[in-house]
Amino acid sequence: MDFRRTCLLLGVTLLFLGHSTSQQMPAKNMVKNEPQQNALLKDLQLQVLDIVKEVHLLKEQLALQIVCLKGDKLYGKCILAEAAKKRYHAASEDCNAKGGVLATPSSHDENQKLHDYVRRTIGPEEQIWLGINDIQTEGVWTDQTGSSVTYKNWDPSFSSSGDRALNCAVLSAGDGGKWLDENCREERASVCEFNIV
Repeated sequence: MDFRRTCLLLGVTLLFLGHSTSQQMPAKNMVKNEPQQNALLKDLQLQVLDIVKEVHLLKEQLALQIVCLKGDKLYGKCILAEAAKKRYHAASEDCNAKGGVLATPSSHDENQKLHDYVRRTIGPEEQIWLGINDIQTEGVWTDQTGSSVTYKNWDPSFSSSGDRALNCAVLSAGDGGKWLDENCREERASVCEFNIV
């Protein structure tokens, strides 16, 4: 944050100096140099914008490194447990605010590693929200991007019974990582996943 402020202050200072210099020039020179000064000002503005973008990228990379240090790495992703129990939408929004999404395993291996991570960090009998739901169309399970879920690990007792109150998926640590459908208003722990770039 201090680096960004410094960059912005530098840019504003340069813009101010350019503006005050143009005001001190005689009118004859100012008319002649005005297009050149405008071009310089635009160039400085673009440079400041580039610096701000770079600072944002560096902040994202730093945040991801912190997540990976606090959490765990999982097949090109970093995952971070959130033991505080929340409703599905609140948990999802919290992950989004951190730059991630609710964990969505895409293979048996990934599901098993997520299961092991949940048992180790949150508890051996806990359930976590997955980034999978059938809110839009009953029985059509999609991830948070709206794409159909290709990998599924439903508990054998799961049946797409059409219960419209059960629209959000949970991974159950106590049931070996099997998935259950749950009412989205229930409160569960969660794990956020972040793609490693």
